This record gives sequence, structure tokens and C-alpha cells, in this order.
Amino acid sequence: MSELSDTPLTETKEAVVRTDCSQNGERSARDGHAARPPLALRDVNGPSALSGGWRRALQLLWLLSVHDFKKAYFGTVLGYVWSVMRPLLLFSVLVAVFTQVFRAGSGVPHYPVILLLNIVLFTFFSEATTAAVGSIVAQESVVRKTEFPRAVIPIAVVLTSLFNLGLNLIVVFIFMLAWGLEPRLQWLGLIPIVIALFWLTAAVAMILASLYPRFRDTAIIWSVLSTVLFYGSPVLYPAEIVPRPLSHFVQANPFAPLLEYARVWLIDPSAPTPPELAGGTAWLVIPFACFLGIGALAIWIMNREAPRIAERL
Repeated sequence: MSELSDTPLTETKEAVVRTDCSQNGERSARDGHAARPPLALRDVNGPSALSGGWRRALQLLWLLSVHDFKKAYFGTVLGYVWSVMRPLLLFSVLVAVFTQVFRAGSGVPHYPVILLLNIVLFTFFSEATTAAVGSIVAQESVVRKTEFPRAVIPIAVVLTSLFNLGLNLIVVFIFMLAWGLEPRLQWLGLIPIVIALFWLTAAVAMILASLYPRFRDTAIIWSVLSTVLFYGSPVLYPAEIVPRPLSHFVQANPFAPLLEYARVWLIDPSAPTPPELAGGTAWLVIPFACFLGIGALAIWIMNREAPRIAERL
């Protein structure tokens, strides 16, 4: 007892551990098995932005977007008509204000049609990105318990808004025909415009949705930035009335060339094109670079944040 009491406690524990290890090694050798080294702990990342393959991601994307589209107007009296009524009501107010009060569009050919088209396109961008901010947090129970590609959630929100955009564009084309515009082959230019707008909207939605679980200020910041983008884009006013020093800032906005090409191809072929408004084709490098940069930034941020999103909810 005296010898054991004089031995430090740590040395006694080490001796016990060595004895157990040697006994386990001898037992494993007798059983015909080699002694196994202890397993080392390592970090295990969660699901990535597009884990599971493209086919699985597309299937989930379609299911989520269709479900959200049906759920948005479930139980309402007018149903899907509300997706058309909202931009039309805003259009009615703005066309009265900017043609009768401020006279901003009084000298612009087909200004009411231009205003309606711009409102429909920007409403798609604004509503989709705003709804995407908290989309991953809203699916907290699913994100915590299920392994699936995280990027599907914000993109599904954008795809749901794209369904509403399709209904609104039908109303726009009816209004254009009623206004007296004749169908032209250039109307097909709306297809690449919508594709580019979908890419831009999905990229911004992925950035906002992936940052919101960590930085809850994202929703407030984006509400301010979206308002700045609305007035900084030629939505309410024609781009040619902007003075030259400010026109470069307006044309640097990647949203502006989409609206201006939509005006030229769909409504007024004589309207100035983005290169003419910017002062040369070289100026289009800025919005094009912003367009590609936002997409690359969205992919990088989503891949970086996706594996740890469930831990931050």
C-alpha cells in the first residue's frame, strides 16, 4: 500500500492503459486478428450545394416549385388571378403619375406598354429574390433532417416566380396587341431576355439564401438595395432622359440592358440601344462582367456555406 500511494495518479493510469492494450493485443493475436490502431476523428461536411447529382436536383427543383406555386394561392377566391392583378394595379397607379403628374413619359412612344413590361420584369426579380432570402430558414425542419442539394431551395423559389412571370407576360402581350402593336419576329428576343433574367435572379437568390442563416441582417440590407436597384434601373423612366454623367452608372447596372433590349425588340425598334445609351459597345463590358461575376460569386458562396447551413439554423 505504501508503494502504491507513493506512485503519481497519472503514472498509474498510464500503466493500466498499457496493460489493457497489451492484453487486447495478445487476445487479438490469439484469435488470429492483428491489433487495430485507434480511429482518428475527422470533420464530416454536410450536403453540398448540388450533392446527389443533377438529375436528383432537377427532380427536387420541379417538385418544390410546383408545390410552392399551388400553395401560394390555395384557398384564395381569385386564385392565380392575383399574380396578374398585383402588377396591373401598380401599373395603373404609376402610368397615371408619370404621364399626368411628372410627365416623364409624355414624349416617349408607347410609354404605357414600356412601363407595364418593365414592371412585370422587375417584379419577377424583386419578388423572387426577396422570397429567397429566408427560404432555407423556412425549410429548417427539412434541412436539418434530410440530405439533399441546398441550392435547390432558393432556385425553386425563383422557378415559382417564373411561373407567375409567364402568366403576367400573357397579359403584357394582350395589352401590346390592344395598344396597336403588330407581332414581329423580334418578339422572340424575349426568350434570351427571360433566360438571362432567370440566371441573374437565381444567382442573387442563391447568394442571399446562403448568407441569411449566418448573417440575419441580409434581409434588411437587401430590402434597401432592391429599392435602390429599382430606381437605379430604367423601369419608371426611359433611359435616354438620364444625363450623361449619370447614364454611365445606370448602364453599369446589369439589369438595365435587359430592360432596354426588351423595349427595342418588343415595343419600339427605333428606341436607342444599350450601346448607344452607354456611349459605345465597350461600356457594355461592365454590365456583362457584373452579370458573369454575380453568377460565379453565387456558386462560390453557395458551395462554401451549404455544408454548414444546418448547423447555423
